[in-house]
Amino acid sequence: MSDSDKPLHTLVEELPESSMTTRLLGLLDYAVPGEWQNITNFEAMVKNVTGEDDQSLIQSVGERAIQLYNDPSNGYQRAVWIYQMLDDTQGIFGMAALGNKLSGDFDFLSFLGDITPKADTAQAVDAGVKLVGELTAFCLVNGMPGDSIGDFAAAFGNAQKEDAMRLAAFLAFDCVLPLGPDFLLKLSDGISSLSDSVLGSNGRFARIASLLPTPDLESSKALITQNFDATKGVLDKFASEKGIEQSSVFGKIKGILGAADDKLDYVAAGIDLVSNHFEHTGIQSVARRVISRAYGEI
Repeated sequence: MSDSDKPLHTLVEELPESSMTTRLLGLLDYAVPGEWQNITNFEAMVKNVTGEDDQSLIQSVGERAIQLYNDPSNGYQRAVWIYQMLDDTQGIFGMAALGNKLSGDFDFLSFLGDITPKADTAQAVDAGVKLVGELTAFCLVNGMPGDSIGDFAAAFGNAQKEDAMRLAAFLAFDCVLPLGPDFLLKLSDGISSLSDSVLGSNGRFARIASLLPTPDLESSKALITQNFDATKGVLDKFASEKGIEQSSVFGKIKGILGAADDKLDYVAAGIDLVSNHFEHTGIQSVARRVISRAYGEI
């Protein structure tokens, strides 16, 4: 059984209460204060979503949510799979780090010596792929056509709860930290110059390509470009309003990473390997959406 085939309640309850991911996300609370709670219990998630405390009602909502999630005609399982595949935990270094992420003496600075940071163009492509993964997951969860970019951009700009935290983490760790204050320009340059060979060799894209609404590389490139163009204003506004700047992000995380100031691209690459914030918050987002639908149907 793959992780995406597990029952919804199991996925939620297997999320760690404490890990490198939860520590990094917790440090971003300054940007989205109070939006994210690390709920790792399915019953607690049902209570949080519904506001109910009647045990029989909670049981009914939970059972209905599990049924909805298991129904392949809904897109919930595929959305979870996308979130899982957007995190880069495939490499040797990443897997080794994940095995130690609960260790209090995890030496991140030493770990950075084994990492080659991505060039700006590669970082931009990764960001574009993650954004199009978010678009596709959003459409799957909400039963929309996979190219509903306008609806996604509008919802993205009003992100709440786990969605808001995931957007903050994306901006902080995938955009601002490695690319600096002109991250939007670098993203735009990288995505606009995207070639078939570069996209085809991107590991993240390869993992989610079969779930995108596009049949080939050319149309996938177009979707990535159009999606970025539609959401770049949201990214700029969110980063500006929430104070997500390179210095503020690094100031928050250096206490647990102990990394040198001149290695921000290394730090970003390291976080990419040891954090699974897309999967963690993505599972919580999907669970919230399914439970909300189940509650409406009870």
